[in-house]
Formats: sequence, structure tokens, C-alpha cells
Amino acid sequence: MTNAASAYTTASVQTASPARLLVMLYDRLVLDCRRAIMAQRAGDHAAAHGHLLHAQDIVAELQSSLRPELWDGAEALSSLYSHLLVQLVQANVRRDATVTAQCLDLIVGLADAWRQAALETATLA
Repeated sequence: MTNAASAYTTASVQTASPARLLVMLYDRLVLDCRRAIMAQRAGDHAAAHGHLLHAQDIVAELQSSLRPELWDGAEALSSLYSHLLVQLVQANVRRDATVTAQCLDLIVGLADAWRQAALETATLA
């Protein structure tokens, strides 16, 4: 069953539009933060660490994909991503579910905004 799920995920990523890929990254980022919070609250620091590292990787990827020459808001969003990275590291080092939850709140807002933008882009196409 794992191979079928992996094949489905791979096909979904390979055929997704750039807007859909962005939404997928944010969905996974939200999931990682939620799982990290649950693990932190349960005292499972190893699991929380793994989820927070993956979340950091996603934020770093989102930041590296910004194109300041194409969008005026890229620099401001890059600053926000830098802030998120610092906070996710702090949440991990301090084993602090409150900091992780604050990151999650910010990420959910960004995810909702990008999801709405992707829907509007798809509607226009």
C-alpha cells in the first residue's frame, strides 16, 4: 500500500501547476507544525524535532523560490520567511509548543492567502 501512496503522491507533484505546488507545500508545512505541536506537548522531542526540521526545509525552499525581480512583495515575504525560520529553530531548541503554535498561526494565514490566490488564478485561466 505504501508504494501505491508514494506513486500517487509523486504523480500529483509532477503534474501539479506551480500554484498547486505552492499550496501543497503550505499544506505540508501546516501538517508538520501541527504534528510538532502534538509531539512537543506529548514530550516526544525526537518526533517534534523531525517535524520542525522538515518545516524549516519547506520554509527555506519557499524563500529560495521567491523572484524579487518579478514581484515587488518578494522582499517583504522573504523577511517573513526569515522570521519564521528563526522561530521554528527556537521552537525546536527550546522544545516550546507555544512558539510552534505561533508559527502555525502565521503559516495558516499565509496558506489561506496563497490558496485563495491559486483559486483566483485557476478561475482566470
